[in-house]
Amino acid sequence: MAENHKQLISCCVEVLDTFNPVLHSVDEHARRFVNTKDLQESDEIFITEVFSGCVRFSNLLDVVLNGFFIRDGKSIVRSEKNLYLVVCYITLFRLDELGMPHLRKFVYSQDVNKMYRFLNFFLDEKNLRTWIKDEWNKLYEQTFVQVTLLSPLLRWLPELEEMLQKMSDKIANKLKPKKQKIATTSPKPFNITQPRPRSLPLPEPIPRLHKHKPVPKAIYGAPSEKSIIEKVKEENRRKAEERLMEASRSQFACANPEKSHKTHEKIRNILQHEENKLDFEKHKANPLPQHVKENIPIKLNTAAILREGQLYSKRELEEIKKLELLEAGAKDKSDFLHWQHEMRKNDLEKELAEIERRRIEGKLSHEEAILARQNLIRENREKVSAMKEEAKEIMQQYLEQKLREEKDMRQLVEQTMEGHKNTKEAKKKLRDYKQKLVQEVNEESQELMRVALEEAEAEMRRKVELIQQIRAMEAIPVIRHKFVDFSETAGAGLLSEMSIAEVG
Repeated sequence: MAENHKQLISCCVEVLDTFNPVLHSVDEHARRFVNTKDLQESDEIFITEVFSGCVRFSNLLDVVLNGFFIRDGKSIVRSEKNLYLVVCYITLFRLDELGMPHLRKFVYSQDVNKMYRFLNFFLDEKNLRTWIKDEWNKLYEQTFVQVTLLSPLLRWLPELEEMLQKMSDKIANKLKPKKQKIATTSPKPFNITQPRPRSLPLPEPIPRLHKHKPVPKAIYGAPSEKSIIEKVKEENRRKAEERLMEASRSQFACANPEKSHKTHEKIRNILQHEENKLDFEKHKANPLPQHVKENIPIKLNTAAILREGQLYSKRELEEIKKLELLEAGAKDKSDFLHWQHEMRKNDLEKELAEIERRRIEGKLSHEEAILARQNLIRENREKVSAMKEEAKEIMQQYLEQKLREEKDMRQLVEQTMEGHKNTKEAKKKLRDYKQKLVQEVNEESQELMRVALEEAEAEMRRKVELIQQIRAMEAIPVIRHKFVDFSETAGAGLLSEMSIAEVG
C-alpha cells in the first residue's frame, strides 16, 4: 500500500460519488475507475475492496451515519456522506488487517474537526452497546454482529480512545511540555535607565445587581396538611388495634381457632419426620463390625449375677400377682394390648404407605417435568429447523430475483447503447420538429396578436364615444328655477284641501 493515505481516501470517496447502480455493476464501475487512474496494484486492490465493501454493507453503515446526521446534521454537509462512509467501513471491517498506524494516517489526512466529531460519536461505547447493536441485530444474525462487528471493535477501543484524546488535544491547541534546556551563557544588557512604567487605568466599576428577596422557607418544607393526615391515620390505626385486641379477648370459646398442645405436638412430629426424609446430606454412621454382632459369651461378675437374680425374682412376683388377680375375677388385658398393638401397626403401615405414595408422586412429577422439557426442546429445534428452511427459501428467491434484476439491467444497458447509436438522427428529427413547432407557434401568436389589436381598437372607439356623450350631457344648461302651478293642491292628503287659485 502506498503511503499517500489522503489520495487513497479521496479515490474511495470519488468512486462512491460516481457510482450509479442503475447503469453499472459494482465490479464494472470499479474496473473503469481504476483504469482511469495511475495507481499501483496494491492501491487498486485496496480501492476496489473498500468500494465493494461499502456497497455490500451500505445498510449496516447507514445505521451509524443516519444517527450521526440526526444528532449533528445541522453542522455537517450532506455531500461528505461518502467520506464518513469510507472511514466507518475501514474502522469497522479493516482495522485488524491495517492496524492502528495506518488508521491514524487515514484519519489525520482529513480535517481533524470532522473526523473527531464523527469518531467520537461512532466509538462511544454506550452507543455501540445499545441502539447501534439493536439496529444491527435487525439486519444480521446476533452471532455475526457480536463476533464479527462488536468484539474486534471493543478490543481496539482503548487505542482508539487514545487517538481521539490526541485529536481533542490538537483541536484545543494543547502543546506538549517542552524538554528543559541546558542553561547556556546569555549576554547581559547594558545598564541603561529604564523608562517609567505606564500607569494602569482605573478599573471600570462592576455593576451590582439589586438584592433579591430570599425564598420563603415554607417552600422547602412539607405542607402541614400532610402531617395532619399522618396523625389522623396513626390515631385510626391505634383505635383499630385496640378494638381488635378487645375482640380477641372477648371471643367465644367454641369459636377459638387455637389448636391444642397435643395437636401442635403431632404436627411438629410429622413435620420433623418429613424433614428428616429430605435430609439427603445427612452423615451416615458406619455399620457395626461383624464380631460385635456375633453372640460372644460374657463372663458375669457377682454384682451382675445378683442383679439378674433380682430381675427374675421381680418378674416372678409380677406373674404371681397377675394370676392372683385373675383368680379373684379380674379381666385379662392382653387382648386389649394385642388390639392396641395391631392398630398402631396398621396406623404405621398407612402412614408409611402415604409417605411412599407422596414419594412416588414427587418422582412422577419430576419425570413429567423432564419429559415436558425434552418436548419443549424438541419443538424449539423443529421451529429452528423450519425457520432455517424458510430463510433458505427466501434467500433462494432473493438470489433469483437479483439475477433477474441483473439480467433486466443488462438488457437496459444494451438498449441504451443501441439508442446512443441513433442519437444523431434523433437529434436531427427533434430539431426539425422543434423548428416546425416554433413556426406554427409564431403564426398562431401573430394571428392572436392581430385579433387582440382589433378588439383593443373597438374597445377604444366605444370608450371615446361614451366620453363624448358624457361631455355633451354636461354641456346642456341646467334649469335651476322651480315652476309653481297655482291650480295644484299641496298634496298633504287633508279634507277640503284647495289650491292657491281656489283660495284667491
